[in-house]
Amino acid sequence: MFGTIRKHQTWLWVVIIVVIIISFVVYFSPYSKINESRGPLQLGSINGEPVSEDVYTRAQREMYLQYFLRSGRWPDEDARQRGFDLERETYQWLLLTQKVRSMGIDPSPEAIETQARQLLRPFEQMGVKSPVTFFNEVLRPRGLMPEDFERFVRNYLGLQEMISVIGASGKLVAPTEIQALYERENQAVATSAVFFSASNYLAGVSVTPEALTQFYSNRLAVYRIPERLQINYVTFPFSNFLAKAETSITNLNELVDMNFTQLGTNTLQGAKTPEETKAVIRQELLRREALLEARKAASDFARPLFDKEKIELGDLEKLAKEKGLECRVTAPFTREDGPAELEGGQELVKAAFLLTPEDPVARPQITEDGVGIISFNSKVPSEIPPLDQIRSRVEQDYRFSQALNQARQAGIAFQRTLTNSLAQGKTFSQVVEEAKVTAVDLPPFALSTRTLPEAEQHLNLNQVKEMAFSIKPGQASSFQFSAEGGAVLFVKSNLPIDTARMQAEMPNFASFVRRTRQEEAFNHWFRREAEKGLRDTPLARPEPPPSMQSAPATKAKS
Repeated sequence: MFGTIRKHQTWLWVVIIVVIIISFVVYFSPYSKINESRGPLQLGSINGEPVSEDVYTRAQREMYLQYFLRSGRWPDEDARQRGFDLERETYQWLLLTQKVRSMGIDPSPEAIETQARQLLRPFEQMGVKSPVTFFNEVLRPRGLMPEDFERFVRNYLGLQEMISVIGASGKLVAPTEIQALYERENQAVATSAVFFSASNYLAGVSVTPEALTQFYSNRLAVYRIPERLQINYVTFPFSNFLAKAETSITNLNELVDMNFTQLGTNTLQGAKTPEETKAVIRQELLRREALLEARKAASDFARPLFDKEKIELGDLEKLAKEKGLECRVTAPFTREDGPAELEGGQELVKAAFLLTPEDPVARPQITEDGVGIISFNSKVPSEIPPLDQIRSRVEQDYRFSQALNQARQAGIAFQRTLTNSLAQGKTFSQVVEEAKVTAVDLPPFALSTRTLPEAEQHLNLNQVKEMAFSIKPGQASSFQFSAEGGAVLFVKSNLPIDTARMQAEMPNFASFVRRTRQEEAFNHWFRREAEKGLRDTPLARPEPPPSMQSAPATKAKS
């Protein structure tokens, strides 16, 4: 069984990815090798202790493990976009482990073994039944060794103990303070809102040629069409490789069952029955394998281009013609929109706009339907279209702008009238009736409320909370602007705390408060230590050396 899984090691982690990221993400590892030979590195020192290359590399490997154990996937080319900076993480880890040693913290072998088994437990459902299997089937294909895992566990345990010691003061939160915090977060209010929407004022807006021309002239920058690009492209749809994918995944049914078991009671989009869920999983597994085959085919096709000393404009079209493939041209597109004919997200758009007549071909690009090879065709300069060409759009914008202004003026006037009338002893209902506006009673909500659809159709939930909890019962908020107009909120009353619910939730809430305070205390300490301890490392330099972005110094299997 494990020989087959090792052959298709990428698929071993589909189980984790399916559960954590239901919208399946294509996984292509950029780490075909981990740091090859290089010259001496200037790694600096931490609190006066020089950082050797061996120590730095070991810490890097631990950061790879931490990322994988935390997210269920290895760092890929998008990891930095998700906030993973290998150099920063490595130096911070080195500082923390140095502090652990200085405090004399040394976890026992028994504690290390227990923690290691806890970290491996989630993999048991995928057939990783023993540490030996984990080391052979998970670590070694990535160039990592058992000693890397053991060292990581030891340092992880030491760090947890250090956090507990340094953050101990954060745990000292009085029960009365915890209860006050709970009540503040869960004190619900009864409110009414009056919404002022531009859509209610559109009918009253008249458009004159003079006003429209002036409006257009004042907003020329808004109507400017940015620079656009046209590219040539040759595609390799994954659908052309589905048949080959079905024969290459020899343990497909087993992988489908493993994914289905891991999902438990969860369902996938579009699937209503277990059979349909399995069909979706099967389709996605085949799609991933087909994408791998498509990328290989695209790379094989483009290899003659990249083997050339200099790629010329038109080379992609010539090669496609030689190979009997169609080379198409996109319509002009912007950085924001991307090409309608070749959906590949911002990565493809970014690669396209880096193309030039001197460097006209990009590496294979993953698209929604497969893999594409793209090349430069032409650029269309930025321009401002004349009014007659976009008159309908400008008129629509003008009408909305005028209606929006009217809605806001009406809202401001109502808020002023409401505030004065309440001070004179009138009720909210009386003022609403006299002003001939519509009030909406919102469901009770608190600071801890996560959603309030009745209000969120008009305002951001945080705006609503700010309006409600900055005034007392019986008062009206100021007029709050929104994209569609704005709103005024009236707080009718504070609702009583549900004591039975509070008693049931208090233990978990108290633990959350103490844990949060503990983390805050530790983070405050760490910021001060990092400012001192990392000042002589590349993190403090304006331009970190490129080699700092590489991975641990061991070759890994693709």
